[in-house]
Amino acid sequence: MSLLALVRKAIVAVGIAAGVAGALRLRGSGGMPPRGGGWRELDGDELR
Repeated sequence: MSLLALVRKAIVAVGIAAGVAGALRLRGSGGMPPRGGGWRELDGDELR
């Protein structure tokens, strides 16, 4: 295999990886938001 063919395959692989990563980023994770946590009322010592 020539060096040019190896470089060409590497460029194609990087391009495919970038395309997949971009598609996943645009699509988003689609996960559920956290159920716990959130706001709570502060009392006495926590206000300082």
